[in-house]
Parts: sequence; structure tokens; C-alpha cells
Amino acid sequence: MSSTAGQVIKCKAAVAWEAGKPLVIEEVEVAPPQANEVRVKILFTALCHTDVYFWEAKGQTPLFPRIFGHEAGGVVESVGEGVKDLQPGDHVLPVFTGECGDCRHCKSEESNMCDLLRINTDRGVMISDGKTRFSKNGQPIHHFVGTSTFSEYTVIHFGCLAKINPAAPLDKVCVLSCGISTGFGATVNVAKPKKGQSVAIFGLGAVGLAAAEGARVSGASKIIGVDLNPARFEEAKKFGCNEFVNPKDHSKPVQEVIAEMTNGGVDRSIECTGSIQAMISAFECVHDGWGVAVLVGVPNKDDAFKTHPMNFLNERTLKGTFFGNYKPRSDIPGVVEKYLKKEMELDKFITHSVPFSEINKAFDYMLKGESIRCIIRMGD
Repeated sequence: MSSTAGQVIKCKAAVAWEAGKPLVIEEVEVAPPQANEVRVKILFTALCHTDVYFWEAKGQTPLFPRIFGHEAGGVVESVGEGVKDLQPGDHVLPVFTGECGDCRHCKSEESNMCDLLRINTDRGVMISDGKTRFSKNGQPIHHFVGTSTFSEYTVIHFGCLAKINPAAPLDKVCVLSCGISTGFGATVNVAKPKKGQSVAIFGLGAVGLAAAEGARVSGASKIIGVDLNPARFEEAKKFGCNEFVNPKDHSKPVQEVIAEMTNGGVDRSIECTGSIQAMISAFECVHDGWGVAVLVGVPNKDDAFKTHPMNFLNERTLKGTFFGNYKPRSDIPGVVEKYLKKEMELDKFITHSVPFSEINKAFDYMLKGESIRCIIRMGD
């Protein structure tokens, strides 16, 4: 075991004290892991839009002070009682959802929605004892989605850690712990386009570009990128998009535009915006008889999906997905291997990199729409 095992570790963390205010680099205390928990030294973390969404706390339950961050790569420092599959030195990717291995979902081949460790954005404590592992001068600091990777050390339930090949560069594969796996998996695991088919991608942020990458890898012939920001179209060509639609350029609904472009509709569509109108359009733009639409984006809590029942009777299929239908511990190590075998590309998703001391720059890049993924180097 490491020399720090069983002891409180003092380290730097980027603490959000108030909604929408810049993060502050503080010295915090990180308690040792309890039963079924693991303390991880974070080496690289990335900023995901979900962090920004809950940091802004617009329409969300505000919970501060809090340490955000959930897309990261690190090394196990120590393990708590009952942890069998991980040991100090293992390379891991923290994941915002988990795999306990015992519930009905974990035992099902069809689901990745663990009963015990499913994402809970309102919970700011560990599930074992309802307490935080972070504090400053005795004041508890809340966790975020069970990961809190904007800290040099963090404590995570073992079921939310994917043990990966140590040969994989953590500054690249860290992006697989959230957005890229979500979009890529939505296409290859759920939409499952056949070679030569057409695919529409609604929303060309990081998740949408990953969905496009999944379509490209699957051999789709026509990949239509749909976005209200035409500045994203050129970048999206790197991910396989070869046609583009800006709904603002048309007087008719975008689903009608796409149907005209594709002789009746696309074979598959993946919605990655969270806009209820985009969700409806994504479903209504697929071809009758065999079209499949997959919803990835998270809607507002008061939204309602409305479409005519004939769209279902005409044999269109609507599906939803959570984290690309990947089980974190079982499946993510294999996605990392895909990268190592050059079967998928990650470097093109990483547009910026900043030292930990400049983490607020990553927020600026995302708020201005300038980055796909910004890597934050914890050691700098």
C-alpha cells in the first residue's frame, strides 16, 4: 500500500463556492476511502458541458461548495475495505454512473442502468455513510456525481471506476469516461447503422461529434450534421459529416428538409442537444418501415414529447440511451482498447489543454463555444 494509505491527504482542488462564480484553487483535506471506496490520484481531467450546467445552477438544485469534474483519468492511491478488483497503481477512468455487479440491471445484458450507482446530480455525499470525503478547515465540501475530479485526489465508489490498460495515455483516454463514449455508443450500440446507410446527427457538440464518429466507423454513407451554429460544420467534417442542415435556413420543419434530401428519410438519427423540438424532429425525420431514432440529450424536466401515433404505426422506432449503453466496468476497458488499436480516434476531440491553475480558462473556452474538449493537467 502507498505511504498515504489510511491517512488524510491534503491537496489542491478547484472549489465552486457559488453558482456561476470562478472556481478557486484551495488546499482541501481528502479523507481515506471507506468500505467499497477507492481514493484516486487524478492526473488529467476534462471539462464537460454537464459540469458547466450544474455550476451555473440555472434550473438545477444549487449545492455549494462543491467540487465538480467527472471526465478524467488517474491512478489508484488506496482502496477501502471490500474492494477486490482494484489495487494501488491501477490506471482507472472514473464514470458518473456505475456498475455494482449485483442488481437486476447489472445482471441484464440489455441494461447499463445500475440501481445502486445510477447518476444522482442532487447527491453531494458518499452513499455508504451520507458524508463527504472533502473538507476545508472542518467545513464539508460536496461531491458531484460521485466523481469530483477537479481535485488532485478524490474518493469514488469502486463500481464507478473502469480499470484500463496502463499503456493507454490518460491525457487522451480520459475523454472516454463521459461524452465521447456517450455519443459513440449511442450510434454503434443503439442506433446500429448498417454499412451504406444514412444517419442524421442533431447537435454537433462533443457528444454529437462522437455520434458522427460512430456513424463513420460503422460505414454510413451519408452523415448529415444538423446544428443551429454553422460555425461547427467545418470541424464536423473531420468526424465524418458530409452534409449539413441549419434549421434556421429553412421555412419548413427540418424533418421535412431531411426527408426531401434522403428520399423519404434517413435510416438512423441520433439527437444530442436536449432540445425537445430537436428530439421530435430526429424521430420524424427517419424513414418509415425501418428508421430508428435515438435520443441522447437530456430535456428540461417539464418537457413533453409529442408526435402523431401513426409515426410509430408506420414502423419507425424511437429509443433512448444512457452513457451509450456501456456498462462502465465491463465495457469501457474495451473502448480504450479500440483506441489503442486505432479503431477509433480521440485526438481530434481534444482542442485545448490548460494547467490546473488555469482551470477557469476551460470554462471560458466552453462558454464561448471555442472548444470540443479541454484537458486540464493536474500536475501543472
